[in-house]
Amino acid sequence: MKKTKIEWTEATWNPSIGCTKISEGCANCYAEVMARRLQAMGNKDYKDGFSFKILPKRLNEPKKIKKPTKFFVNSMSDLFHEKMPYDYLDKIFEVISSTPQHIYQILTKRENIMLDYFSKRTIPKNVWLGVTVENAKYKYRIDYLKQIDATIRFVSFEPLIEPLGELDLSGIHWCIVGGESGPKARLLKKEWVDEIFEQSKKQDVAFFFKQWGTWGADEIKRNKKANGRTFLGKIWDEYPEKAIITL
Repeated sequence: MKKTKIEWTEATWNPSIGCTKISEGCANCYAEVMARRLQAMGNKDYKDGFSFKILPKRLNEPKKIKKPTKFFVNSMSDLFHEKMPYDYLDKIFEVISSTPQHIYQILTKRENIMLDYFSKRTIPKNVWLGVTVENAKYKYRIDYLKQIDATIRFVSFEPLIEPLGELDLSGIHWCIVGGESGPKARLLKKEWVDEIFEQSKKQDVAFFFKQWGTWGADEIKRNKKANGRTFLGKIWDEYPEKAIITL
């Protein structure tokens, strides 16, 4: 567990690590790159590289922190990975329920497993559930998310690699948009961001622009820090209104 530079959260908690690629957004996975780096550094948790594994020794980490914190759960994996045992998920959510001072942000590309898991379980009030939609092919993930009664439902359009067209954001509280980083990063076009921004505003959904990434708004490739986070002349870092009540 550690503080993070991810703009929309405060810290990360990884009770499991490792993953496998399932869609186009996974092509240049930052977590895989980091896992290989940690493996090379001799980190024992990553001795098998990016292979999926549960880490029970990390289960109780949030209990040690009293200050209310927003945790991104499994920044180095997918909580609903095919190899994740449901009984271990139960233990994770027991910890979440026992630490109501914290908020837990969970993001997945495995919406079908998430829906199945919660079909017979109650979701703790301090859980925000989200899905990743990197291109129009995966807009259906939003429909799965809408079937789950979470306090906050959000969609991460990152890395946004294609235009999405029309979006039905009814029942969605928060949109995160971001471009890809790294030497193999794919282009993010400003009009794609405009499209999501306009629809989120029309449908009363909070909008958070995370980054341009390697490609700037001018479609020039440079360091992501130089490209920054400014969109339409400002930093868009909105959070859902319901979150104020939860916090």
